[in-house]
Amino acid sequence: MRLNKFISESGRCSRREADKWIESGRVTCNGIRAVLGLQVGAADEVRVDGELIGAKQKQIYIALNKPVGITCTTESHIKDNIIDLVGHSDRIFPVGRLDKDSEGLILLTNNGDIVNELLRSENNHEKEYIVSVNRPITDLALSMLASGVKIAGAVTKPCKVSRIDGETIRMILTQGLNRQIRRMSSALGYRVRSLQRVRIRNIHLGDLAPGEWRYLTDAEAAGLLPR
Repeated sequence: MRLNKFISESGRCSRREADKWIESGRVTCNGIRAVLGLQVGAADEVRVDGELIGAKQKQIYIALNKPVGITCTTESHIKDNIIDLVGHSDRIFPVGRLDKDSEGLILLTNNGDIVNELLRSENNHEKEYIVSVNRPITDLALSMLASGVKIAGAVTKPCKVSRIDGETIRMILTQGLNRQIRRMSSALGYRVRSLQRVRIRNIHLGDLAPGEWRYLTDAEAAGLLPR
């Protein structure tokens, strides 16, 4: 298999991150600096930063209710990082991110294969949010959010928007731009007061309390894998 896939299946990181490691010279194969696109087999010795990595580990899929104030990073030197919060014994990493000021559902795994599958916008995977803003939301604002808002020189993809109460809405996106909902709201003159993600594709937040996590069921995990 390709080297980046081999590394991701060891649970170290995603394929994209593995490519960065290879390019930066952190990976060797049989004692020789590896290159992008290298094919490896069971007899090859692959090391990252000198550490021998093995074949495919048991796949881990976790749903976490990320609290406000937690940063979605695997960098251990960053205070209040998501990996320390979960405290899992295996190496896992978050799939995508929620910004520090947001809360709700985020997935963590050691399976790099699902990362690109879930994050590619062209795959149109739904992510559902509950959003509260600082003043009543007009019907015009609802319509504009749903049809697309211009941010950073581009118009966001159409999404589903419905009113919960005067200042709270439900948004279902198939796109994952950085701080997208906050930037969309700001473009229309609103400030987000709270933002909670309650669903990713077939996975629901349910009654998980902030900071709590659970393993996905087999059915939930199967629904995430590429078809």
